[in-house]
Amino acid sequence: MTKGVGGKTRDEALATLSDMTAGIMPITAEEFAARIAKAQRLLRAQGLDALYINAGSNLYYFTGTRWYPSERMVGVVIPAEGPLEYIAPAFELDTLKGYMTIKGEVNTWHEDESPYALFGDILKRLGYGKGRIGMDESAAFFISDGIRQACPELELVSGKAVTAGCRMQKSAAELALMQRAKDMTLAVHKAAASILREGICVTEVEAFIDAAHRKVGAAGSSFCIVLFGEDTAYPHGVKNPKCLELGDTVLIDTGCKLQGYNSDITRTYVFGEPSPRQRQLWELEKQAQAAAFEAAQLGRPCGSVDKAARSVLEAAGFGPGYAVPGLPHRTGHGIGLDIHEWPYLVANDQTPLAEGMCFSNEPMLCVPGEFGVRLEDHFYMTQDGPRWFTQPSHSIDDPFGILV
Repeated sequence: MTKGVGGKTRDEALATLSDMTAGIMPITAEEFAARIAKAQRLLRAQGLDALYINAGSNLYYFTGTRWYPSERMVGVVIPAEGPLEYIAPAFELDTLKGYMTIKGEVNTWHEDESPYALFGDILKRLGYGKGRIGMDESAAFFISDGIRQACPELELVSGKAVTAGCRMQKSAAELALMQRAKDMTLAVHKAAASILREGICVTEVEAFIDAAHRKVGAAGSSFCIVLFGEDTAYPHGVKNPKCLELGDTVLIDTGCKLQGYNSDITRTYVFGEPSPRQRQLWELEKQAQAAAFEAAQLGRPCGSVDKAARSVLEAAGFGPGYAVPGLPHRTGHGIGLDIHEWPYLVANDQTPLAEGMCFSNEPMLCVPGEFGVRLEDHFYMTQDGPRWFTQPSHSIDDPFGILV
């Protein structure tokens, strides 16, 4: 077992954890209102008359209303000027009102009526019957297609400039929620390492990690990837994962949500004494992660961070580009209410790095037939440059810094 961790039963490991959510402050109604005001400023700057936001993370971000997307149209219209208006099935009216943080008029439709025609009626009443309307880029095709057919006089365009324009840069309150969520998941990682034993199977570790996330105050794991041995060479796992053997590389990638905000941390280490090859590639991965962090400077394009990490691996003979053995995916992704959101640390993303942006840093090294190493921590941009949410792994022998 990795030096300094291990040897605990499931119950002993869970007993080391406790609720970590004390003192957490939810996003306030005032902040939701400020987000809407910013969206309206961006609408005017983009020459858009209104923005349609569909159920999902965008709806929550702007209104505080938690509602999951389905085949029924539920959302909100944010006009460039004036109060927002909701649209929802009539039978959901009272339920929807109970979930609202930002109140607004609710326009309802019955099951035998068209919500798309109702959408057009709302825009006409607001004075935008022939307007240029931004559409939530996460909305299903059937919604924009239904509106297009019912309201051909409307010009529908992507609303990403507004949605991403607001969400890419996190507020202090958002950063605090994300920090706590990541602290919770890191504690879970440490506990998970302590239960590993020869013969343990992936399903047992996944079940423990879910229980551990609940113990620290989350509603369980929002996702969990556990891989051993050669399986670790495949970023999102394999169909039939193997059980743990002595000398196996261990890769665990998991996260949770706190007030809707995500954590996402990966740790890679070895069960037993690492081989020289495992040590070599682990250290190379750590160098690539460090290079990405150092390259993340205000004003530089997101793509430059990806190139910095990739150049470290290519200099060691891996790749080139996205070829394996090497780094087959982007170096990182934005994170917030969605686990993957804009912008992205990928070579062709020219978005300038700005204060408040948050990213994963995970330039995974994949060597099919041998093993893979992914060290994933997240950072956010400050006026002084990047800052880690969680400190990177210390060493392959001491991945959690227990011995330092």
